[in-house]
Amino acid sequence: MRMPGIIERYHRFLPIEPKFIVTLQEGNTPLLPAPRLARSIFGEGGAQRTAPLLYLKLEGLNPTGSFKDRGMTYAVSKALEEGSDSLICASTGNTSASAAAYGARAGMKVSILIPKGKIAKGKLAQAMIYGANIVAIRGNFDQALLIVREIQKMKLATVVNSVNPYRLEGQKTAAFEICEQLGTVPTYHALPVGNAGNITATWRGYREWLAGRSDLTLPKMLGFEAAGAAPIVLGRIVKSPETVASAIRIGNPASWKGALAARDESGGLIDKVSDREILEAYRSIARWEGYFCEPASAASVAGIKKYAKKNLFKAGDVIVCTLTGHGLKDPDTAICVSKPPLVVSPEIEKIRKVLKL
Repeated sequence: MRMPGIIERYHRFLPIEPKFIVTLQEGNTPLLPAPRLARSIFGEGGAQRTAPLLYLKLEGLNPTGSFKDRGMTYAVSKALEEGSDSLICASTGNTSASAAAYGARAGMKVSILIPKGKIAKGKLAQAMIYGANIVAIRGNFDQALLIVREIQKMKLATVVNSVNPYRLEGQKTAAFEICEQLGTVPTYHALPVGNAGNITATWRGYREWLAGRSDLTLPKMLGFEAAGAAPIVLGRIVKSPETVASAIRIGNPASWKGALAARDESGGLIDKVSDREILEAYRSIARWEGYFCEPASAASVAGIKKYAKKNLFKAGDVIVCTLTGHGLKDPDTAICVSKPPLVVSPEIEKIRKVLKL
């Protein structure tokens, strides 16, 4: 059975002439109950109805392995509708992969600026294999985005970063799916925050989906930056952001104001988590629930663990954590933080001994 992409599924929210739709059948990602992870965070009652219920929104199961596909399908479709034949973006990785894939699908020229040496190999490989023109600059993401925006002013290409309003329109559909999958609304929704478009878009999605519904309460939005790249928390631009979570290594978020609005309007919060906390959550998600996400994704779970210790959550709360990208985006980090394989002779007794069988 053919699965429609998000534009077709939510056409009343994403208007466009059908002939211009560029889709890889994105969206419809699982909302995975996480009882074992919940137990590790909240204690033995963590998987019970009397304790907070934890769900993981697996956005890494979109076609190119990240949530970016939701916004990209709409941004590229609208660019095509408006007569553009060329796309451009700055990227720490996931946007480049998504733009290159959807540009290839549409038959459009794609140009990508990346910070040299600051992009995970899995993401760079995607952009390369899709045939994009890639330029690595001796600088950071924020500098790359400034250049990209100048190129758009010259009307040489359509920018498909989250400064493109259609990107956020597509990304808001994650909130629609969560409401459908739960049959209700979460109490809290936690997300990693880098360029801040996702928390902005998801909050917009909840507000639109629940417009006119007085019987349901909007969720509190919880955003978590990496401690080494936390401009919103610090209240100032971070000129040289650093974190193991490359997807959120951003010092001047394009959707800064939108993230603050999501926080304030929902009664939520934006805080930072350390690389140590991110990597601890990264391993916990894989080992407790069998899902492999990229490090930046784990910032959402790291934030929940941090605030569980502060007793923010109560019995019966429904908590959704967005996991923004798949772990194969950044295999080097997984290898670095995991035990290496054991090496032994091909003898059954020796193998049984090291495996303790």
